[in-house]
Amino acid sequence: MSFERIIEDTSISDEEQREIIKKYDSESRFRNLNIPWMIRMVTFLAVGLALFHLITSFTGPLITLKHRALHTGVILALVFILYPSRKKAPQQKATIIDLFMSLLSLLTIIYIFVDYAGIVTRGSQPNQPDLLFSLLMVMLVLEGGRRVVGTGLTILCSLFLMYAYFGPYLPRIIAHRGYSIEDIFSYMYLTTEGIYGTAIGVSATYIFLFVLFGSFLNRTGMGQLFNDAAISISGHTAGGPAKVAVISSGFLGSINGSAIANVVTTGSFTIPLMKRTGYSKNFSGAVEAAASVGGQVLPPVMGATAFIMAETLGMPYAHIALAAIIPGLLYYIGVITVVHLRAKKQGLKGLSRDELPNMLQVIKERGHLLIPLILLIYMLFGGFTPIYAAAWAIISTIIISFVRKTTRLSIKEIFKGLEDGTRSSLGVAMACAMVGIIVGVASLTGFGLKMTSAILFLGANTLILTLFFTMIASIILGMGLPSIPTYIITSSMAAPALIQFGVEPFVSHMFVFYFGILANLTPPVALAAFAGAGISGGDPNRTGFISLKLAAAGILVPYIFVYSPELLLQGTSAGSVIWLSVTAITGVIMLGASLEGYLLTKMNPFLRILALSGAITLVIPGGLTDIIGISMLIVVLISQLLQRKRTVKTA
Repeated sequence: MSFERIIEDTSISDEEQREIIKKYDSESRFRNLNIPWMIRMVTFLAVGLALFHLITSFTGPLITLKHRALHTGVILALVFILYPSRKKAPQQKATIIDLFMSLLSLLTIIYIFVDYAGIVTRGSQPNQPDLLFSLLMVMLVLEGGRRVVGTGLTILCSLFLMYAYFGPYLPRIIAHRGYSIEDIFSYMYLTTEGIYGTAIGVSATYIFLFVLFGSFLNRTGMGQLFNDAAISISGHTAGGPAKVAVISSGFLGSINGSAIANVVTTGSFTIPLMKRTGYSKNFSGAVEAAASVGGQVLPPVMGATAFIMAETLGMPYAHIALAAIIPGLLYYIGVITVVHLRAKKQGLKGLSRDELPNMLQVIKERGHLLIPLILLIYMLFGGFTPIYAAAWAIISTIIISFVRKTTRLSIKEIFKGLEDGTRSSLGVAMACAMVGIIVGVASLTGFGLKMTSAILFLGANTLILTLFFTMIASIILGMGLPSIPTYIITSSMAAPALIQFGVEPFVSHMFVFYFGILANLTPPVALAAFAGAGISGGDPNRTGFISLKLAAAGILVPYIFVYSPELLLQGTSAGSVIWLSVTAITGVIMLGASLEGYLLTKMNPFLRILALSGAITLVIPGGLTDIIGISMLIVVLISQLLQRKRTVKTA
């Protein structure tokens, strides 16, 4: 049977994909407009915004407040047209109220552009129109965010706004002097500290362009290239389809930055293939979820978080991308190890070679699509700004698509790519605008410092306890959020506790980011795992717990690099990096063996504990820990060899 026939027989339909992604991702619950003038209006706004960002990536952005206001206002206008206010609202056309709110969103841009000089001159003394538009903008962001991102973040924003006002009446540990309605709302709209703060700033620069880049890659068939290449390389091995899911989802997840969308698009054919090979429903969904989430910590793009981290910490992008390589690879080696050992333990086979696509044919058909990615990486490491690099990557994708007829983009498809890129950015842009409210209130009231004090108090001045409570805080703060807002919130609220304890800022930010994105795998709000279960037909919570097991390296490694920053290439030599990589990879493989209870054959409880201890000591950099870990590994291997020999003799 041909590979194409296998995919056709096992993959879920496009309609089923849409239903699943709508169930778990509120960003996908948009209207399918059937009114021609509304469709044209959406196209005009979306394509116009995309072209604006492409042009300003070369000419330079507008004045900060104007640039962010234009980005946010157009995003809001599109949200009110495309997203219904409730399930029972019209799904094919925008209502009068929706159109009115869309118009108000555009007016918030006009007001800032027309009276920019007055706004700057008045400073902290806003006039009545300032206050009216400030109140209007906050309400629009809350309602637009509710429609796209969901009620969870909307409620959190509302609580923070209430906290800003009712501060004097709260318990002393979190109380503050309090602010008037005028102070709170004007701070959110008329400054670059609230809605128009850092979060929407990165949305209006890095995020938008990288989402646009991903849109064009999808239209040219880059996803198909990754899938075909992965299955050609590993499809024939034990449990091959699961390894395909890990490899292809890792590549795609790093670029598109959306774990849930990645689970549904890649998982639509990898999950049925895994089940066909013999993996259980829950395990199949968990593999795809764990692999998709891990893309957010995998260089070079890291879902665009690397660029924001670079700007926040004032570090070169190349430094962050290089530092994240070893932890990112350890995460994926950990997932593949468990997948492989599960296949060996259950005697699962891969697909036969004659069922798989030919690698040379895959490269010949779509290999040229790798050129824009290579160009992007070259420019990022060559010192060009991420914005400039992303813009050239987009242009090169369009040009390179003309190499072959199967990937060629017509003029209509180019405009469709611009529109799709803008539409794909609506969810993360709205999340960033809402995060701006949260971070703005935290900055205004000093809440971040209070949270830092609370974490340090709970940690009882002990680093390990402080790390544990910071981990819990990061998971809670990251629930249901895309990776970018997750990083911004956790780095603002949770990371300062570690920095105050003496952990380096970069290490602290990486620690909270890892656990923020793992919120997508941790029940009760494990959206990536739930999406995987939706495709596999498994139990959502069970799938979530298995995905956490698969992501065990992602839980262990952040603790290790806090105690030993060498894992992030901090203050170490090239020779040390090679040795560190070898011992860490060996440790992660032992960790997988311990969790799965299988290495060369089944392991008894004592060997599993020994393997776990050896794994931890090998992952921790250091001569003594390496000797201890290698000794434990030798004991485990000898025991496994003897046990397998006895088993063969008995058989």
